[in-house]
Amino acid sequence: MKILLITPPLVQLNTPYPAMPTLAGFLRDQGVEVAQADLSLELVLRLFSRDGLRQVAEACRARAKPTPHVRFFLDHLDSYLNTVETAVGFLQGRDEAAGWLIARRGLLPEGPRFSALSPDGTGGDEEATLAELFGTLGVTDRAKHLASLYLDDLADIIREGADPDFGFARYAERIAVAAPIFDPLLQRLAAPPTLIDRLIDNLTEETLRRHAPEIVGLTLPFPGTVYATFRIAAAVRRLAPATRIVMGGGYVNTELRSLTDPRVFDLADFLCFDEGFAPWLGIVGKAPFTRTMTVDLRLPLVCTGDRPVAPTPSYTGLDLSRYISLVEMANPMHRIWSDGKWIKLQLANGCYWHKCAFCDVALDYIGRYEAPDAKSLADKLARLKRETGQTGFHFTDEALAPALIRQLCEELLARGETLTWWGNVRFDKHVTPALARLMAQAGCIAVTGGLECAHDRLLKLMNKGITLASAAQACQAFSDAGILVHAYLMYGFPTQTEAETLDALEYVRQRFEAGHIQSAYWHRFALTAHSPIAKHPETFGIRLTPPAEPPRRFALNEIPYAEPGAPDHDRLGEGLRRALYNYMLGLGLDLPVRKWFVLPKRNVING
Repeated sequence: MKILLITPPLVQLNTPYPAMPTLAGFLRDQGVEVAQADLSLELVLRLFSRDGLRQVAEACRARAKPTPHVRFFLDHLDSYLNTVETAVGFLQGRDEAAGWLIARRGLLPEGPRFSALSPDGTGGDEEATLAELFGTLGVTDRAKHLASLYLDDLADIIREGADPDFGFARYAERIAVAAPIFDPLLQRLAAPPTLIDRLIDNLTEETLRRHAPEIVGLTLPFPGTVYATFRIAAAVRRLAPATRIVMGGGYVNTELRSLTDPRVFDLADFLCFDEGFAPWLGIVGKAPFTRTMTVDLRLPLVCTGDRPVAPTPSYTGLDLSRYISLVEMANPMHRIWSDGKWIKLQLANGCYWHKCAFCDVALDYIGRYEAPDAKSLADKLARLKRETGQTGFHFTDEALAPALIRQLCEELLARGETLTWWGNVRFDKHVTPALARLMAQAGCIAVTGGLECAHDRLLKLMNKGITLASAAQACQAFSDAGILVHAYLMYGFPTQTEAETLDALEYVRQRFEAGHIQSAYWHRFALTAHSPIAKHPETFGIRLTPPAEPPRRFALNEIPYAEPGAPDHDRLGEGLRRALYNYMLGLGLDLPVRKWFVLPKRNVING
């Protein structure tokens, strides 16, 4: 039995998405023959090449009225054709010398994205801005930033002139977001193919010919991968009808648990739920079927005490040197997501807190916390370091438990193991200066964590288990230890007032001003089907307003609701994002927070 695991377009480009390497490691431990293909990376490399840009230009010329951005591209096409492979090779780390040419400007054509270099967005004083950001010796970083803006420009051109659904980390996302019925996706699959569609079809055919699998596994981590996944599945059905198709991942886990549309199984044989290991044992015939949905739409959620042990991921078949690092924003913490070939690894299953009211804690892979011992984790990290030649790790846990991370740090230090790593934490009282220093000594360079609404009343209501005081102490402990900090923020939570939103921004401003946070992001609250809020909406002052149940359901996760008297959260969100963008560049920290909003005078707070 030969299995081919495919990562579909589009996910981040700097490192492999972890689902398939983890599953490959598990199946190889079971003695199964496994190959891997990252079609997300392959699509981008095919597109951002001399031949790919020629095809983009043809698609752009077919449009009746090109946008100014597209006209700029067509007017400078020769320059783009002559530089695209140089820029990509540099961002892959294959052509470091090209960084000198890129950094001094003039080599790459500069479209609208380059206006971000000037403080006022007008394009003035760009060289002064670059000097402030990278100094006189930061040639590589300066060139990475310029080459990233160049690729961002090209991504905008593709979206405006060739395929409006294209994005660097998503494709046709709108079809899969809040998609109660399968029909729009089927209609898009049946429509005349776009340039991106044709490339996906061609890559699928080439990959099938190369590997000739009996089973194809596809991961659907986000809405922005769903359409491409089903397009790949349709190509497999057409080209190799006897090949079985398996789908799993975050979108399946959260969105498709209440699926009632059997047409999905025209393009899939199995849907896998939760951690994926147990379902695959059934699919390859090594155990009874569990947590797997088939065409009869029955989902045997057999829970036993014997669960497969999380494996060491396998990167065999994935050439890490071909991945593309991007520096799209000159912020040291913000760049970590897109810059560097991090080996992604989950230390423990689930969240050790698993009580937050907004989180999908009803799902097994979040609500069931299981942690291995520190020695086995250190063994796993050392093995991956040897096999990949990489020493950088991103721990993808829901939250790194302080006790586990302390034990792991002590084990790594005792072994003299040199690693660089980062991961998600909770800003709770157990994060002490001593723990932060230990983490830094063991190689931690950055942490991310949820401040959510950054207001004590709301933190208590959502059962977050932290306070603003504990969060401030944790952020300071990390930053004092030399660890970068990113904060996940939320606005629009049920019962949140306008004044509380402004107070939250003031708290965030203070953290940035003190140097205890380097990066952050505001998320608009969304009510999900598997959260405690969805089960008890009255506790949070809201009323569910679900639409009529469709005859055949596809996806269900985000639930609409009504909140009488709620402020205009969308309007507030504009000010929050504007302020945060400036804070991450070290700007506007001396301004009262009310300056970022257009508000009635009665809502002014002390900034």
